[in-house]
Amino acid sequence: MLIRRRHSWELPESAATPETVYLSRRHLLGGIGLAGGLAAGALAGVGLPEFARAAPTPGDPALDPTNDLYPAKRNDAYTLDRPVTPEDITANYNNFYEFGSERRNYQIADLAARMPRRPWTVKIDGLVEKEREVGIDDIIRAMPLEERLYRHRCVEAWSMAVPWTGFAVKELVAWAKPLSGAKFIRMETFMNPKVAPAQNGFVYPWPYVDGLTMAEATNDLAFFVTGVYGKPAPNQYGAPLRLAVPWKYGFKSVKSIVRISFVAERPVGLWEQVQGREYGFWANVNPAVPHPRWSQATERDLGTGERRPTLIYNGYAEQVAGLYAGMTGEKLFM
Repeated sequence: MLIRRRHSWELPESAATPETVYLSRRHLLGGIGLAGGLAAGALAGVGLPEFARAAPTPGDPALDPTNDLYPAKRNDAYTLDRPVTPEDITANYNNFYEFGSERRNYQIADLAARMPRRPWTVKIDGLVEKEREVGIDDIIRAMPLEERLYRHRCVEAWSMAVPWTGFAVKELVAWAKPLSGAKFIRMETFMNPKVAPAQNGFVYPWPYVDGLTMAEATNDLAFFVTGVYGKPAPNQYGAPLRLAVPWKYGFKSVKSIVRISFVAERPVGLWEQVQGREYGFWANVNPAVPHPRWSQATERDLGTGERRPTLIYNGYAEQVAGLYAGMTGEKLFM
């Protein structure tokens, strides 16, 4: 008789909240401080530009050429200890600084919807057998798509649970054929000030950049996201390609990726450049290590509004703690 022991972070599939159809665009949430508290008013004078008032929405996921691939089959190895956060909440609560600094402001989702999803290419370069630039549809169709239920923990001490669709980062790593000298993966977000109004400013060193070690990138949990709630992801989630590394704070999950570089030197992320004392390379979740300006011991669940204890590595210690064994002197939780 085979007895399966559940991991501490698992929940039966029956406990997952069904998809909430995204109809409400005016669901307002309670306030939480800005990430890093940096330049909170930097975009105060940025109004809704003319292009954002226009009727066409080139970022409409209903027009996505890969629509036929959704919904993907759920991988039951990745489950939760809490209900999935309703879509109307996650779709309208987004940190996407290219489009503004107020995550609760519906302007973020509205502006992001004007960003064209196609054509979209991803450059694969650096220490690889062959550098190339590939259309996003070719990448998505070449990879084994699946749905995973993941927790998401923001450095700002709020959390949600999301049904991401995509593929393991290690699948793309194998496809890219990195050379032995590649120790890190550097990921870069789009740069288009005509579409993203904040990129016209000088507060942040655009484009957004962050990275992982090769060991982190090839861990089973590291995931490239292309969809959410059983369909192609709307732009505000980071479409058409974003990273999800659920044991790290959310700022590590690069959105709307256009370049993936295999490099020998550790990349310096945007937030690390802006305020390295508060936002480091590793950014692993740890309730015992506070942010310099607030505690990380608890988190506010966006779906229920409840405050719950934060889990070490966001509850994924069993899968990832071994990645950091023996790393004395490294600020692993910052």
